[in-house]
Amino acid sequence: MTHILKPPITLIAPAKLNLFLHINGRRDDGYHELETLFTFLEFGDDLTFTVTHEPDITVIGDTNGIALTDNLIYKAARLLQQHCGCQQGATIELLKRLPMGGGVGGGSSDAATTLLALNKLWECDLSLEELAKLGVTLGADVPVFINGHTAIAHGIGEQLENVELPQSWFCVIHPGEHVSTAKIFTHPDLKRDTPKLKVDWQTENLGNDCEPLVKKLCPEVEKVLQWLLKYAPSKMTGTGACCFAEFSTQAQAQQVLAQLPDKWTGFVASSATLSPAHKALNAHFAMK
Repeated sequence: MTHILKPPITLIAPAKLNLFLHINGRRDDGYHELETLFTFLEFGDDLTFTVTHEPDITVIGDTNGIALTDNLIYKAARLLQQHCGCQQGATIELLKRLPMGGGVGGGSSDAATTLLALNKLWECDLSLEELAKLGVTLGADVPVFINGHTAIAHGIGEQLENVELPQSWFCVIHPGEHVSTAKIFTHPDLKRDTPKLKVDWQTENLGNDCEPLVKKLCPEVEKVLQWLLKYAPSKMTGTGACCFAEFSTQAQAQQVLAQLPDKWTGFVASSATLSPAHKALNAHFAMK
């Protein structure tokens, strides 16, 4: 019998957008040096955490048939448990809203949110820096979700410089295609020689170095970008396949989404300088 220790807590594992993504070179270990601006959205997967006496880690819900030991949520929970010698366990329920292979960070966000939540619920008391060092072993994007703040990332994505941006509304479109990050970053045609940013990065010509290659390999992405251009400048996030346009009001973004062709899916969400997972955890534990 599983004994529950604390009431369950549900957190949003938020989507991220890369407002630009420059690749500066490839290292000897195969990783890429890059510079990118991450922002979070008030939209994402829902993760519900229930702490148990037994050390078992269980993941239920929208797992897409992924084997438990291959699931990033399970890997994150087990990594933290082993690192801290924790004797407690957890049941984690996933409600999936973010598309796989969409470039919005779904798997990395789920892993980071798991580390953040269980660090609190298991009373591991690791700092964000310590959690980020664990998280980067699961994926290069995990530290930015651990950091939880709009930031420019350098290195392989683990060196973060927090920035403040005004709130915006985004219409995010998924063309129904899955783009493999590994395939893009190992492709010989990927642009890898963009110079590093100057101090005043906002005056520079910012883009996504993955976009030309992804458009060539996945024509549906180019169709989405062209369709969005009717309403606002369009961009692709990460290695795709999701594309987005930025608006100053929710109504403007919703008007675009309402015109969306049936063959594509999408959502509207506001930007979040602080990750909604962080905000919810801060509020929950402030009441303790």
